[in-house]
Amino acid sequence: MNYSATQLARKLNISRSYLYYLKDNGVVKGDVTDNGHVVWNEEVYRKLSEYLKKNRTNDNVEYLENMQGYKITKINNRRYLGNKYKLLPFITKVVEEECKNVNTVADVFAGTGAVASAFVDKKLITNDIMYSNYISHVAWFSSEMFSEEKIIKYIMQYNNLEITEDNYMSDNFSDTYFSLADCRKIGYIRQDIEDKFHLGEINAKERALLITSLLYAMDKIANTCGHYDAYRQGGKFDKHLELYVPQPEVHLNKNNVCYNMDINELAPKIQADLVYIDPPYNSRQYCDAYHLLENVARWEKPEVFGVAKKMDRTALKSDYCTKKATQAFEKLIDSIHAKYILLSYNNMAKKGNDRSNAKISDDDIMRILGKRGKVKVFAENYKAFSTGKSDIRANQERLFLCICDNEKKEVISSALNYTGGKYKLLPQILPLFPKDVDQVVDLFCGGCNVGINIRCNKVLFNDSNRYLMGILDTFRRLTKDDILGWIYNAIDKYCLSLTSKNGYEFYNCESSKGLAAYNREGFNKLRDDFNASVERDDEYFLKLYLLIVYSFNNQFRFNKKGKFNLPVGKRDFNCKMQRKLEAFIDRVKSSDYRFMAADFREVSMEGYTEKSLFYVDPPYLITCATYNELSGWTENDEKDLLNYLDELDKRGIRFALSNVLESKGKKNTILSEWVNRNKNYRVIPLNYDYSNSNYHTKKHGVTKEVLIVNY
Repeated sequence: MNYSATQLARKLNISRSYLYYLKDNGVVKGDVTDNGHVVWNEEVYRKLSEYLKKNRTNDNVEYLENMQGYKITKINNRRYLGNKYKLLPFITKVVEEECKNVNTVADVFAGTGAVASAFVDKKLITNDIMYSNYISHVAWFSSEMFSEEKIIKYIMQYNNLEITEDNYMSDNFSDTYFSLADCRKIGYIRQDIEDKFHLGEINAKERALLITSLLYAMDKIANTCGHYDAYRQGGKFDKHLELYVPQPEVHLNKNNVCYNMDINELAPKIQADLVYIDPPYNSRQYCDAYHLLENVARWEKPEVFGVAKKMDRTALKSDYCTKKATQAFEKLIDSIHAKYILLSYNNMAKKGNDRSNAKISDDDIMRILGKRGKVKVFAENYKAFSTGKSDIRANQERLFLCICDNEKKEVISSALNYTGGKYKLLPQILPLFPKDVDQVVDLFCGGCNVGINIRCNKVLFNDSNRYLMGILDTFRRLTKDDILGWIYNAIDKYCLSLTSKNGYEFYNCESSKGLAAYNREGFNKLRDDFNASVERDDEYFLKLYLLIVYSFNNQFRFNKKGKFNLPVGKRDFNCKMQRKLEAFIDRVKSSDYRFMAADFREVSMEGYTEKSLFYVDPPYLITCATYNELSGWTENDEKDLLNYLDELDKRGIRFALSNVLESKGKKNTILSEWVNRNKNYRVIPLNYDYSNSNYHTKKHGVTKEVLIVNY
């Protein structure tokens, strides 16, 4: 007999998310259908039953046996002004019918995250200026592993608490929004979550889940009319705090990222296929409406004031609720990097009172979006929130869809000066790629100059150089602040120059002669420490990056023993180098990028379609460069690669091959014969003189660089 995931979870007396957690961690290996569905059969049930019986501790048994005694909560189980949960069918219908090849979705005024939750099969970028919303995004969308058993255990403990001692919450909020007893309980729980996190008993995801559970529980019993601008005088506290267990999706994109920023500062730094915008419509500041939840989420214990017990919210005020709204909106739209911009905005321009009236006119919306591309408008009747003072009839929620035909992705260069990089060729190469690409494989990515600049946000970067890929993956995983902080600390530690801060005169040097003499001792010490490293951890790859920055020509080379052996160079971590690194990190973090270190023959073609593109820039058979000094690139490698491309073509997958047909009087006959055999392949000459390259020189004749495509 086969079960659904829900049926099997109930039979085992566990949750669906814990069921998938056990599967993902190798406890069982369920078969998968052609449609991608897991087959839950009797054999899986038997193995899981045995595992659970064997691995439950006494404590676990106790609370697992009482699992029917707790309640679960979903992302939509919270009151919130402007919540779009009921509009999800409308929003998703527009996206499905009008937006093609969407792999990355950015919800940049995410609120509770309701809209983002409709796109959990994509890479998600969420943002909200309110920390109370941001922490919930981490709970719902972060892919960090967590223990559901631990969450259940703590929540059950919290629900059974009776707190008699006062704390920040009871001192400031008792018998206002909550009773004295519930305030004591809220304050104790929130402090306990923070203590557990700092002691390492819970991770960031688990902290977010527990805080989210608390915020949702508070919202269910608050003595308000749905927001915290005021509490009901003389209200009865007939409901008491009860935390529910949040149930986030199990299968989330590992590259999901959550931000807590002003959107106008964030927008230029991220990139997505679809950017969904749901700004405030009127004068009501969300930080006023939800100040208490924000206070508890941040847990900075500020002084509160006034009848409503509000904290200082100056830093959280939004321009979108003021006369500056149109100006802020135009700046935002101009800075967005996306294929599609989808704006939610209702038609309340002159229908409510002054506070309720929309801050951005329809004419301005159409004008501003129209600068970016073709605009379509979709409408659906919708009941708006009203305080009772506004006469709002025939209210409509509108979706303004901008198809960005004039969107220009800023071209950036690699953070690494990798030999053979195609940055200077990008103006010729990029226009030759298809415009409808949904996935890209950069098969020999090198410094990623090409793949990172293709208008596609789902890219697999592969290279056989494990040192290179280690650096790139470190850039993907660590925060920009952590990377830059480590670099500057290391520069101080090894007494290296930093001309961006001090200039050349400080080091008794000039730019023409360079900094080699000053940096040699510190560089050699750094190189020795790196070569002595055993662990291939983050610090290892950051040391390697710093070596590259300060090495000869900003390159890297290893001897046969695997030791970095380039001497010190004349440059340092100057302003240009820092800007390149920051732009590169921002781009990497804003898209669904993966990094893989493998021989090209190991890169699977499965899962790619006629909408995909393989960009291929291998070592050139008839040239010599540092990246293939040790292993070389043989005729057999060349033939295997061309066979690989033929297989792509048979499967209907598009490819673009960078190569040279002739260099220094040599001809690549293998490549020429292959092209001649495949008449459907197109050879596009590229006009570029590698005068600065170590293998392309004027005196040895012309190098015929080409792009060979099968589309």
